Amino acid sequence: MPPRFNMAQHVLAAGTRTPGKLALRIIGPGPSTDWSFGALIQAVRGTGYGLRQAGLVPGDIVLMRLDNTVDFPIAYLGALAAGLVPVPTSAALTQSETAQIIDDLAPAAILHAPDVPCPAPANEPQTSRHIDVQALRAMRNLPAIDYHMGAPDRLGYVIYTSGTSGRPRPVAHAHRAIWARQMMFDGWYGMTAQDQVLHAGAFNWTYTLGTGLMDPWTLGATALIPAPGTPASDLPDLMARYGASIFAAAPGVYRQLLRTQMPPLPDLRHGLSAGEKLPPPVQGAWQAATGTPIFEAFGMSECSTFISTAPGQTCDPDSLGRPQPGRKVAILGPDGPVPLGDPGTIAVHRSDPGLMLGYLHAPAETAQKFQGDWFLTGDQGMMRADGQMIYLGRADDMMNAGGYRVSPLEVEQALTGYPGITAIAATEIEIKPDTRVIAAFYTGPATLDEAALARYASTVLARYKQPRLYIHLPRLPTGANGKLLRRALRSQFKGRP
Repeated sequence: MPPRFNMAQHVLAAGTRTPGKLALRIIGPGPSTDWSFGALIQAVRGTGYGLRQAGLVPGDIVLMRLDNTVDFPIAYLGALAAGLVPVPTSAALTQSETAQIIDDLAPAAILHAPDVPCPAPANEPQTSRHIDVQALRAMRNLPAIDYHMGAPDRLGYVIYTSGTSGRPRPVAHAHRAIWARQMMFDGWYGMTAQDQVLHAGAFNWTYTLGTGLMDPWTLGATALIPAPGTPASDLPDLMARYGASIFAAAPGVYRQLLRTQMPPLPDLRHGLSAGEKLPPPVQGAWQAATGTPIFEAFGMSECSTFISTAPGQTCDPDSLGRPQPGRKVAILGPDGPVPLGDPGTIAVHRSDPGLMLGYLHAPAETAQKFQGDWFLTGDQGMMRADGQMIYLGRADDMMNAGGYRVSPLEVEQALTGYPGITAIAATEIEIKPDTRVIAAFYTGPATLDEAALARYASTVLARYKQPRLYIHLPRLPTGANGKLLRRALRSQFKGRP
């Protein structure tokens, strides 16, 4: 890597050579909104200038509470260009969840859209300057800031992930993390500068931010993003109308699209999937409906994706794929790497440039995730002789909700204390093949009103963390030591509506 580096400059470098080329097209039922690379770069660098003019200095943490609009990636890259540390967060987080993040970070500024939950300045435990979305938009035409250059290993951005303790953890990444994403270009995407990449997700989802925006822009390709409110059923027609050559989504979106009438897609080469394991039947149905394969990737907030299938590779349907070229991945047992074919914990070598710096302000918790030079993902797997990785599940009880990892403890803590609940357990259950939801099992004197429970959950948990089922039990299953057995609940209720 260059000794002096800026993540935003790296993302936009190809665009500086083709300023008139289409960088972003926001598509929907009506006319599209188009951004050239030249306009995008000016907006990013002008925003960076405006943020510095607002009194922020390199290294300041900036919390992003922005909606599903182009303001999100412009502000994110603008902050990076200025040497600030952006913290992108889901607009679905509640006010209380956001207050916890503010308490953790003490951000120097909060970038805030009016419809996104966020404590009012007077109610915050720290004093942070609020910058509203109108002020951000006004910054776009300011002079272009000079990129703040520095060591590639310096803190670049922070993202939140669910922790096994039940408290979301801030994951600190360096500017160099974007450099590591080049290993995905051939190891997963099969993407070139001529591609038009349609990502089904919202602007303010980190999967969209990386795969749908920054990675195409790094190559000089065009990003296609659905306008806010675009239903999934419209996506096939939008792919056909705008000539999408690559389509990216979570597995649940592919399931939805397969329920619609798929038009001919002559420009589509393949799909991309991440966030959770892609069921082989969905893969097969998509191939039959469109004539194109889906390539999936496995990763996590601490390292993005590092195992994937890719064009030109042959992988079995039950496989996660192979480590991307340049990645050093192993299956570990208690004494280190295990023989091929033996189960263990999927691990990434400490030298990977995409690996996190650590959990912010939590060195002890960070150290627990390492075994020697290996970062332990907590996911179980095995490696075949040909390098294919087979997924065997989580070592803990972490849940997956539409591509987001959710801690059962976080859900349980949020609902504990609700009147009439004496004990509660949250887990992910399979209600039909390839369909899993979060369920809350509780004990108490009587069955509670499910609608009232759901309304309460909506005030304390982001939508993707909220249980879809509430089940009253006479008792929760426990082991001989009294420890809650969530796996017993998953097994007992599998396939039940």
